[in-house]
Amino acid sequence: MDLVIDVRGSGEKTVLVYRALREAIADGRLPAGHRLPASRRLAADLGVARGSVSTAYERLVAEGYLSSRVGSGTYVADVPAPNRPRRAGTDPLRPRLPLAPEPTSGSRPAPRYDFRTGIPDVRLFPFDTWRRLVAAELRLRANDPGTYAAPHGHPGLRAAIARYLGYARSVRVTAEDVLITNGTQHALDLLARVLLRPGDVVAVEEPGYPPARRLFETLGARVVGVPLDDEGLLVSALPAGCRLVYTTPSHQFPLGRPMSLARRRELLGWARSRPAAVVEDDYDSEFRYSSRPLEPLYRLDTAGRVLYLGTFSKSMLPAIRTGFVLVPPGLRDAVAAARQLGDGFGQMALQAALARFIDDGLLARHVRRAGKAYAARHARIVAALDGMPRLRLLPSAAGLHVTALLTEGRSAPVAAAAAAAGLAVDDLTAYSGQDGFVFGFGAVDPALIGEGLTIFADLLDRHA
Repeated sequence: MDLVIDVRGSGEKTVLVYRALREAIADGRLPAGHRLPASRRLAADLGVARGSVSTAYERLVAEGYLSSRVGSGTYVADVPAPNRPRRAGTDPLRPRLPLAPEPTSGSRPAPRYDFRTGIPDVRLFPFDTWRRLVAAELRLRANDPGTYAAPHGHPGLRAAIARYLGYARSVRVTAEDVLITNGTQHALDLLARVLLRPGDVVAVEEPGYPPARRLFETLGARVVGVPLDDEGLLVSALPAGCRLVYTTPSHQFPLGRPMSLARRRELLGWARSRPAAVVEDDYDSEFRYSSRPLEPLYRLDTAGRVLYLGTFSKSMLPAIRTGFVLVPPGLRDAVAAARQLGDGFGQMALQAALARFIDDGLLARHVRRAGKAYAARHARIVAALDGMPRLRLLPSAAGLHVTALLTEGRSAPVAAAAAAAGLAVDDLTAYSGQDGFVFGFGAVDPALIGEGLTIFADLLDRHA
């Protein structure tokens, strides 16, 4: 890269070049080992005499800031950085809300016994196949890489998702109904910007998915937690004036229960009688272990109140950062415009590769293969937890986690002791006032499940 330094000002040019280079070295803009341009080239770039640069180089070499290697060039020496005081008046800007990013799974080393939630097993993913598909879509004339794309997403992927939902969810949609997003949080952000005004009431499940709640709150909504029973969200407890309901009916997060068919119909009836939207987050129900999946709210909806969210973070990889939302005709232009005003559009090459992955049957094959592996882990964990005293296992027939309530004692000390022992498990009190544990089984090494659960049982006896 070209070296840009400022030698404007009065005074001898040699001194200006010397000071500019020394300052750039001292503040780290020129790191140790960096090769400086030849004196002739730098002089031409700066518009000064070559002798000014050569003399500045010689002085910096003599002072230890630079080192000269015969036949190789001039390099920045390894000098200690000075302790520079911060400028007075720095950081005058403050956020409107006290926001800070939550720790993510990639921000710390994976524990030995990894029962964290929401993480699929990357060892099951066909990386070689995926790499070939992506490489094929990164060719010069593929997907018009030199142009800006439409915010709705790659047409081939929208059509592939519509077909996939037809046979995997019995949902009849067209490509026009599908808008591609960068995952579930992105979809929620788009819908909230289109549907909500500051102060609007949003109902979320209690306990529920914390990132969704935080997102609605940051956009100025008044978020109300709605309790659950064995059939799902208590429709009778929905707040007056509610504008949007966010729910996970296929595999409630974090408790794991599906919403009953009767409760689904009750919720849709409630939405029909008022100007409210229902956001259905179907985040991991590709993986089922006992019963046939219940009909999605979207399929039962005849009034156009349901917006259906899907993601490939669990069925494939979080790093793909691709999801979708099914949008009714009256909202399509507005949601697409919100996407365009935000990040513009997605990664067309990746979306085209994903379309191929779906249409060639590779996604279905991967889900079947991964589903068998997850079913075996699910069965082992359920059997082990069911036999532990003071735990009441909640029924769960889908997804990548199971939940157990603690009938006696406190779960926080157990989770803390588990973390110290290299065993990661979610404390249910992080989501609600209930004591219990949420066990993910996507990331855990199958060979360590039994050992990990034995350690957990011992910690439960000693710390609960």
